[in-house]
Amino acid sequence: MKNVSPFNVSVPQQVLDDLKSRLKNTRWPGEAEGSGWTFGTSETYLKELVNYWLTRYDWHKQEAALNKYPQYIAEVKGVKIHFQYIKGKGKNAKPLILTHGWPDSYYRFHKIIPLLTEGEQSFDLVIPSIPGFGFSDKKAMSSEAVADLWKVLMTENLGYTKFYAAGGDIGMGVTKALASEYPDVVAGVHFTDIGYPMGQEDPNTMSEEEKKFAQFVQQWWYSEGAYAMVQATKPQSLAYGLNDSPTGLLAWVLSFTNAGAPPEMIEQAFGGRDELLTNVMIYWATQTVATSMRMYKADAMAQWSGAPPLQKSKVPAGIIVLAREAQFPKEWAERFVNVVSFKKLKEGGHFAALELPNVFADELRSFFYSIN
Repeated sequence: MKNVSPFNVSVPQQVLDDLKSRLKNTRWPGEAEGSGWTFGTSETYLKELVNYWLTRYDWHKQEAALNKYPQYIAEVKGVKIHFQYIKGKGKNAKPLILTHGWPDSYYRFHKIIPLLTEGEQSFDLVIPSIPGFGFSDKKAMSSEAVADLWKVLMTENLGYTKFYAAGGDIGMGVTKALASEYPDVVAGVHFTDIGYPMGQEDPNTMSEEEKKFAQFVQQWWYSEGAYAMVQATKPQSLAYGLNDSPTGLLAWVLSFTNAGAPPEMIEQAFGGRDELLTNVMIYWATQTVATSMRMYKADAMAQWSGAPPLQKSKVPAGIIVLAREAQFPKEWAERFVNVVSFKKLKEGGHFAALELPNVFADELRSFFYSIN
């Protein structure tokens, strides 16, 4: 490995003490009687979860779990990148870089690490924190710029001549850019989403299924897309409150999660209550909520800069559509990538690697080992 040094997660006790004080002193705004989740995150539910965070959640236990697998900091084109790196046990393990999204982190993939590194059909897993997230540099970058870093990380820092890539949410954009820009080194890609119609498409070129999908997306943006509009336009204004209040940060993350899962499944969608809080803790302890949201602005600026769009990739692509995700048709995906496998699942949501680790790991293994 080149320009790489070992890393361990270690949050100072004063940060934990300060967190506890802030949670105890939350100024609750009150909620409309009987409103539940219709106005945003339910205060009734949030109070109960904050109490659990204060009295029962064990960060030191979670920190030890985060340090179970090898982690490093790499210097990549002047940017410090935090990543996990776990070698597969098979003789011909395939190098695979997994890219998370928002509002999750590299922790999204912790349950599938043992599933993908055991057996003959295994992988050398590289699981980085996107710049601006977690333990990487606090530097917001566009998805295409992150893809440039990932290519260097895999080929120069880690020395692979070919590698595979998978991602969802923001990780989808990074992975799609990798496939489009570096087909000479990217051997295959996998997605759980592939982007959304933005109103700029020529309807004459769209199938009926694509038009239905576009109508659904438009309605979804009006009802659930406020978070993305704020983060793509005024992320700094929101950052002051979220960086100052752990309760506010948790409420904002829960509000997003509720958009893809009913209230009774919110914790399950993240894999469990402790998983949900550990993910939020990574944002809180590193004070990266501001730079993570700023990536939405960076991507929006890149999109509207007049630069030519990414070319359709010829790299073999596998896609799964989870039951609680936007149900895009295959022909929509084929606009952007070379779809060789397209499956719609009857379960699961946005954080598939946390909610359905066995299903997700099986999909990655079966796809990547089927293409070459």
